[in-house]
Amino acid sequence: MTARPDTARPGTARPDVGHPDIGRSPVAPTPDPRAPVRWRCTPTGKAGRGALAALACAALAACGGGGVVSTPPPPPPPPPPPPPPPPPPPPPTNFDTAEFRRSDGPAFHGADSAWRDGFTGEGQVIAVVDSGLDSDSPEFAGRVHPASQDVAGSRGIDPEDDHGTNVSLVAAAARNGDGVLGIAFEAQVLALRADLPGSCAGDTLADPTLSCRFADNDIARGIDVAVANGAKAVNLSLGGGGISRELFDAVRRASDAGLVIVVAAGNGGDGSDPDIDPFEPDPFAQALADAGGANVIIVGSVDDAGTISAFSNRAGSFAASYLAARGEAICCVYDNGDLFIETIDGQQFVTLFSGTSFAAPQVSGAVALLAEAFPNLSGADIAEILLTSARDAGTGGVDAIYGRGILDIAAAFAPQGTTTLAGSGVALAAGEDIAVGSAAMGDALGAMRLTSVVLDRYERAYRRDLGGRARAAAQVRRLAGAVERPGFTRAAVGEAMSFALTLGETERAAGLQWSRELRLAPEEADGPRVLAARVTGRLGDDLEAGFALGQGALGLARGLGGGARGGAGKPPARPAFQIAPEAGLDEGFTVSSDLAVAARQGLGAWGITLSAERGRAWLGENRRAEEVIYGLPETRATTSIALAADRRFGSAEARLSATWLAEEETLLGAHFHRALGISGADTVFIDGALAGEVAPGWSLSGAVRGGITRPRAGALLGEGSALVTQGWSLDLAKTGALGAADRIGFRLSQPLRVEGGGLDFDLATGWDYASRSPVVARQAVSLEPAGREVMGEMAWATPFALGQGPWGARAFGNATVSLFYRIQPGHFADAPADAGAVVSVSAGF
Repeated sequence: MTARPDTARPGTARPDVGHPDIGRSPVAPTPDPRAPVRWRCTPTGKAGRGALAALACAALAACGGGGVVSTPPPPPPPPPPPPPPPPPPPPPTNFDTAEFRRSDGPAFHGADSAWRDGFTGEGQVIAVVDSGLDSDSPEFAGRVHPASQDVAGSRGIDPEDDHGTNVSLVAAAARNGDGVLGIAFEAQVLALRADLPGSCAGDTLADPTLSCRFADNDIARGIDVAVANGAKAVNLSLGGGGISRELFDAVRRASDAGLVIVVAAGNGGDGSDPDIDPFEPDPFAQALADAGGANVIIVGSVDDAGTISAFSNRAGSFAASYLAARGEAICCVYDNGDLFIETIDGQQFVTLFSGTSFAAPQVSGAVALLAEAFPNLSGADIAEILLTSARDAGTGGVDAIYGRGILDIAAAFAPQGTTTLAGSGVALAAGEDIAVGSAAMGDALGAMRLTSVVLDRYERAYRRDLGGRARAAAQVRRLAGAVERPGFTRAAVGEAMSFALTLGETERAAGLQWSRELRLAPEEADGPRVLAARVTGRLGDDLEAGFALGQGALGLARGLGGGARGGAGKPPARPAFQIAPEAGLDEGFTVSSDLAVAARQGLGAWGITLSAERGRAWLGENRRAEEVIYGLPETRATTSIALAADRRFGSAEARLSATWLAEEETLLGAHFHRALGISGADTVFIDGALAGEVAPGWSLSGAVRGGITRPRAGALLGEGSALVTQGWSLDLAKTGALGAADRIGFRLSQPLRVEGGGLDFDLATGWDYASRSPVVARQAVSLEPAGREVMGEMAWATPFALGQGPWGARAFGNATVSLFYRIQPGHFADAPADAGAVVSVSAGF
């Protein structure tokens, strides 16, 4: 059994070749000014130099199914200017050169994306079982594998024809600024000459068909040499009938050894050979696929527009193993190691070639690139990656023409399947947020620097910029929060018990936006909703207790002991500030309460209060589309317990408290991806407050909150990770400013802010393929913002009466006016200052 080179040739009756037309008409120049102008040519039969031109065209006709296409070479570049002193640092490698643009595979298949990452085939071996190799060609200088040999005799590897050289050029021609370059331009070529002695010597000008023949036992011997010398790809740009058992077994051994067997699909696509089904791969390729299984890729040819070449056999029933690559009009034929340029009628031309023979080495070069970049991959893995990442062509999905599609090296290098963080095994998809900050962190996460390594389904390692998927929290909408009241409150106060109920009737009650109505039955949407409820009662002379739904424990606790603190010794009332927060009531993120309980025991001038709360932390920014639609960010569970002591000193009062806040899945209200191992956090707040009358009608008060937060550490979180926070407020108030009952106040405050500390992550910064383990380094992430928000507010409030209401009831109400100004709002250093005013009036009967 013999095989022949799978090369398309014009005007031949050989069973495996295409029959493209040849003409003398010039092809219109391409509009790209950088691209060469291409012309078709045929042998002219002229004497002298013209005869050499005819020989070049005839040689092309022997190898090129697309006909002979010649191109005037570009003018030589001008000599580079001398570098200015001192020389600048070397720029990034520019692959967009004339050599690159002359090469018809790398740009078309995206090989430069791998090159930019440093993968050029270095250290890889591509075995080419063919007609030999021009060993003196500068395109392979220093990269001809020392085990290259004639497996069909003892002639050496230098060939009688250029088929094997052209195949090798497509796969691995050097990047030397001259001629063309191959897909894997730094790979070694293991040239295994297998043509039967004398079979390639029959080409003549009268009969330009390629007469090389290859015996199955020689091909099998070449494959075994490839296995023995560590080749990752073996290229078989050959065709013919079925194969012998010897060759079948050699292919099976190569597959078991992890090689990828790349075979040309055949050039019988025009149907001119009655013995070849143009809608199936060549029988030689079919037999190899049966022998090598998942390690075999059958390669068909497409043109520069991605259309299947007329001469190429189609995928047929082998579509799952079929990949298309550029094999039509490939530049260029060489002569004595140089790009062959001929002159015809005063014009210069280069010679192109076509055939599935030259589509196959595009894929072999891609195999070498993947093998260099990801040494853990098996041959079956590489074949599967190249097939499944192919660019779709023809009918959507796998089809009988293009099979899996067109070779796409950039897509093959991209992660496949769900990626996981190296060292943790936790899934981390490319588009997922790694962190969403909280209000106390301000703009810190916007400048987060954190990198790691992720693994795809093949355990290929990729560097991932985790910091690029970190987001700061949206700024707190303080003005909107003051204007959008959650509802109205109805209260009943008795001697031993009091009750309060907050109802909401608007679509914005409790933060439920317009879309909330879409999730309620009509009768529910029209009626009031209970937003909060509070019940307090006196259990003894000095003991009070209460519980609340939808109201925080701190507010509930401060409502206890009112009777004990009433009378002349009670500090004067202050106006209700609507914008600036009071320290001690600010957790640094938005919290809503589900259930709160509190109890206060009076001990003379002292009071001891114990409170607890179960609630939810609201993330500082929407993470999913449905959150934007419904206006409801995600929440995480929180639990807090507080112990407070208060003491009266005449008209002054002091308070000291400690609060333990436990968060589930958040860190001070911030979300961190579960891959980072933060399962929650524990915070201890220490609060101090002092208030008293400093002059008749004037009161001064101040409050400060300090906290320390420690994350619940996972395996990736280093010891010592902690946050230090602080917030403060200072109030000055006057009763009877404009009237007997009005109040005016001034507040200066800083909302809770991370003042120091951060997180230390022990993350993979590299991956050892030999041990299949991460290279770990510690990376520190500061959560202290660059900005510092400080705000001032002036609030004025007065009660009023409106006379008689329905049924003779007297109407009463309250009017408030607030003016505020804040710098670096939200702790964002670049945020412009914010100013505004709020006027509100409420009335009841």
